[in-house]
Amino acid sequence: MSDYSCYNFQTKLLHHKHKTDPVTGAVSVPMHLSSTFHQEDLDQFGKYDYSRSANPTREALEEQIAQLEGGCRGFAFSSGMAAISTAFLLLSQGDHVVISEDVYGGTYRMVTEVLTRLGITHTFVDMTDLKEVEQAVQPNTKAFYIETPSNPLLKVTDIQAVSELARQQGALTFVDNTFLTPALQQPLSLGADIVLHSATKFLAGHSDVVAGLAVVKDEELAERLYFLQNSFGAVLGVQDAWLLMRGLKTLYVRLRHSSEAAGKLAEYLNHHPLVKKVHYPGLKEHSGYPLQRRQAEGPGAVFSFELESEQLVRPFTSHLQIPVLAVSLGAVESILSYPAKMSHAAMPEQERKKRGITNTLFRFSAGLEDPEDLIADFEFALAQSTIQVLAK
Repeated sequence: MSDYSCYNFQTKLLHHKHKTDPVTGAVSVPMHLSSTFHQEDLDQFGKYDYSRSANPTREALEEQIAQLEGGCRGFAFSSGMAAISTAFLLLSQGDHVVISEDVYGGTYRMVTEVLTRLGITHTFVDMTDLKEVEQAVQPNTKAFYIETPSNPLLKVTDIQAVSELARQQGALTFVDNTFLTPALQQPLSLGADIVLHSATKFLAGHSDVVAGLAVVKDEELAERLYFLQNSFGAVLGVQDAWLLMRGLKTLYVRLRHSSEAAGKLAEYLNHHPLVKKVHYPGLKEHSGYPLQRRQAEGPGAVFSFELESEQLVRPFTSHLQIPVLAVSLGAVESILSYPAKMSHAAMPEQERKKRGITNTLFRFSAGLEDPEDLIADFEFALAQSTIQVLAK
């Protein structure tokens, strides 16, 4: 058996335990569509018995993401929220969670409307302020939930520092690594206990899969999470697992190009008179720039920006030609999202504004287009927006 661990990340995406099928030599993992498996004996079952509990195709994906994140075991779920929700089921009634304040809207909804009903309390904090994080800790704090860079304001949290604080408290550290993927950031190596992904995004990368992944670094924790995965049952289907593995093969080259494009467009918008602010940890003036360089391999392909006036919002989006105006991110096509009515619609307006998620804020995920075409498209849309607003 080859030691694939010695390869660099880019090579690991293609060369791993499941690079070829041991029976046929196929260079693509077979799709085992069977829901159930024949057992040779009544008293001794084989490794697979029912696909909710284990499936060879899903298992190949789970082993690959565990290797890429540097964990001991991976888990594939039917969506990113299924992965996050199942991880939260590690908590019990009476537990408390400290969580990033500008967290994804679906996570906010889960924490505020579901966990509270189960008797699990929470405190939202600015995770960039370690003193504020420390002050939020309670005797019953059992988990710290981090998004870094955060969604949608791209705030950068010190994973190592928060993970150390969690260890002192005897709590777990969850990190949503959707924006950067293990290609750019590996939270387990910085002390986190569980890494979570909406694999719908960069990992799959083609806007054709809805999936979630979790990776843990501790065997005991892995057994607990597997019990919940099997009990809750929100597992990823075989065909989606196969598509996700296909998407992973090009992750490195996709993310490299998209990050470069995001950087160029962010720089352009950062000096545009109609743009109030750009939130991107690849900009030197971003408060998290030094930390991002220390704990990650790059700033990623997502940024957000605020227009100078709410009057510009509709004209701007109506004149853009290249980006898809849609929920989601991390695809081959560039995606422009409006958090107030899309990713963070589940968050009450008062809570959004408190966090700086204004009605002039957009989130942009760079795709594989030529960055010069993107800049030209944005330049045209902003110019036309000005003309349209002045004409009123």
